[in-house]
Amino acid sequence: MHRVGFILKPDKSEAGVLLEELVPWLLAQGHVPVVTAEDQISPAGCQIVPEDELGAAIDVAVVLGGDGTMLRAARLVSDHGRPVLGINLGQLGFLVGFAPANAKQALADALAGALTQTRRMRLAVTFRRAGAEPVIRYALNDAVLHQGAMARLVEIEAFVDGEFVASYRADGLIVATPTGSTAYNMAAGGPIVLPGQAAMTLTPICAHALTNRPLVIAASNTICLQLGADVRGVLLTVDAQWGHSFLVDDVVEITAAASPLVMFASKQSFFDVMRDKLHWGARSDKGAHKAARRGGT
Repeated sequence: MHRVGFILKPDKSEAGVLLEELVPWLLAQGHVPVVTAEDQISPAGCQIVPEDELGAAIDVAVVLGGDGTMLRAARLVSDHGRPVLGINLGQLGFLVGFAPANAKQALADALAGALTQTRRMRLAVTFRRAGAEPVIRYALNDAVLHQGAMARLVEIEAFVDGEFVASYRADGLIVATPTGSTAYNMAAGGPIVLPGQAAMTLTPICAHALTNRPLVIAASNTICLQLGADVRGVLLTVDAQWGHSFLVDDVVEITAAASPLVMFASKQSFFDVMRDKLHWGARSDKGAHKAARRGGT
């Protein structure tokens, strides 16, 4: 018997329909479906728990949604080491690798131990303000220090392991995981990093100096960011799910989190996903034949 927790796409329409199909099937297999009170959808036979207790209450998590829903799942279950199966009801779906039509089979394979599990690095983001307790948030994708509503440059001083890197004059600065390298980081011109790499990227957003380029550093490093000038309206956001004002004397410290997100992997490779989602060019039959003769794949 497994306790299977569901985390639903915010609008809940498609997710609710699929949940209604999966719950009776799970019950017939002898498993226990669990939903959060916050999602406000509970088909007959489901157990209901508060969102912040979901990770401790389940053995496996199932995301019915898109990449944003997976970010929520990472926040809820990663510290408990629960593996997550992503059923794609979103747009791009980089992180949710299984189609709704294959949901039952994918879930059956996951519960039977027939799917490969991968570990995705997360960030531990510690916000410090004088006279207040530190606030720690976790990111699967990125932490971003950026200007808010006003279109003006922000001066951000960056340090790695206590060593001064640069003072960036830009719209902001993105610190991303390998998973997040294909999100905001990529849109800002940052490098794509393979998911298994132990690395972080620092990518300025619309830097004033054209010589400011993205930087890749080890996951074992510690990044500290602070403002180099007293500019109002600056924000710190974590995975676009938590935000806080950022003042001239504030400091944010970013390290690799102790607990990664454990995910069930689909049969598509990372490069398969990139070709599919980003429309990278596929190989011609002629090129494939040449590779086969050379012993390639």
